[in-house]
Formats: sequence, C-alpha cells, structure tokens
Amino acid sequence: MSRVAYGLYAWLSVVLCASVLALVLAVLPGVERRRRAARCAARVFFRSIGSPVSVSGSPLPNEACVVVANHSSYLDGIILTAALPPRFTFLIKSEMADVPLAGFILKRLASKFVDRADAKNRRQTARDLVASATNGDALALFPEGTFDARPGLKPFKSGAFGAAWRGELPVVPVVIKGARAKLPSGAFLPRPGPLHVHVCVPLASGRFRSAKDLMHATRAAMLEHLGEPDLIRTAVDGDEESPRDADERRQENPSGLPAHIAE
Repeated sequence: MSRVAYGLYAWLSVVLCASVLALVLAVLPGVERRRRAARCAARVFFRSIGSPVSVSGSPLPNEACVVVANHSSYLDGIILTAALPPRFTFLIKSEMADVPLAGFILKRLASKFVDRADAKNRRQTARDLVASATNGDALALFPEGTFDARPGLKPFKSGAFGAAWRGELPVVPVVIKGARAKLPSGAFLPRPGPLHVHVCVPLASGRFRSAKDLMHATRAAMLEHLGEPDLIRTAVDGDEESPRDADERRQENPSGLPAHIAE
C-alpha cells in the first residue's frame, strides 16, 4: 500500500509541476529563459518525491557539445533536464509532439523531433543536427532511440555521431542510474529510489578516424559506468534477444558479423 501511495503521489506531483510549467512557458519569452524554468521545475519535481538527481563525474565542456545518454525509462528526459545546463536542445522521437501537455512543453523548449520510422526524416534530422552544431548549439539525445524492460545498452543510431564528427564537436557520454528501477517499462506507478547522473570524460571527435569509431568509443565509456550488459555483445554471443533488439542489431550491423570483424 505504501508503494501505491508513493506512486500516486509521484504522478500527482508530475502533473502539478508540468501544469504550472506549461503556464509559465506559455508567456515566458526566450528559449533560454524557458529552459531555465523547465530545469527548475524538473528539480522541484524530483525533490518533492524524495529523489533529487545527484550528478558526478567530469565537468561539461563550455563550448557546444553533444551529450548522449542511456535510455531506460520515461523519466530519462526529465532527469537530464534537471541535471544539464539550460543551453541544451533535446532530440525527441516525433510521437512525443502529440502527447498532451508534454508535447506543448517540448515545443516551447525548442526540442527537435525525429520520425524513427522515416529514413528520409532521419537523414534530414541528421543534416539539421550538423547545422545546429555549426551554429554552436549544444545537443542532448538518447542514441538507443527506445527502451524496454530488458536491462542493458541497446544498439545506437549513428546519425548524431556523424553530426558530431563532421562538426568536430566533443561528445559527452552520460550514464543515468536508477531510472529503470524507479519507473520500469510496463509499470504505471513510479517507485521510491535514488537517481544519479554520471558525466563521463568528454571525447574529442577530431581524435577519431570516423563517426563509427566515435560511436564505439562513446558506447564503451557508457558501459564502463552503467552496470548493465552490452546487448550487442549478448546477441553475438548467442543469448536470447527480442525481435526489436534483433531488428535494431541488423540495422546497426547489416553484415551480421561480430562488430570487431564488421569494422
């Protein structure tokens, strides 16, 4: 009963914080001011439910960069909003644009949306990311693109790494811990528990021969601190994988060969 009460209280808190934030964003001028308001609202929400987001690791670069984080819960975007400076633009799946309240908030924060099922849209989004990088925009995204109940790091979508590599932007691997336990895939009620964000050492894109090498280095840095399995390696080693995992793996590595051979 206590967990149910906590979960209902958490939902009440997020609805109240989001509603107040939406009203503020509707009238507040300037994207940076609106992002500061969103950061404040996210921090108030997590404190109100007894799970303030702690941050450790390396400092973020002062210049434009690309933050990439693991994705395990619907809370991840709010967690990054609380943890990151307000200068970051989030890359969000297009379905979120139509979600009541959340879609309005994301649009007012100048988030970028991508249609994961449309290859043309993905290519255009990648070009937009290059333009944003050239203009000095700092980006935050989840390269796995999706999440489910299975623990582990899924295959990455490569578009953002290409943008970072071509724009010579540093890539900052970020590991979110506690979100999967707090609101697992398929669960309705959040659970008590701590939330932590670890910022890994930024990777200089110019040190890598290709965007693919940059992506692999980012993945390795995240796995070092994540404490969950590498689902690409698990699949290659012969363990069971879901159909969605298999489809993503085939897109990432069409040859079907182990990563070290396919490269």
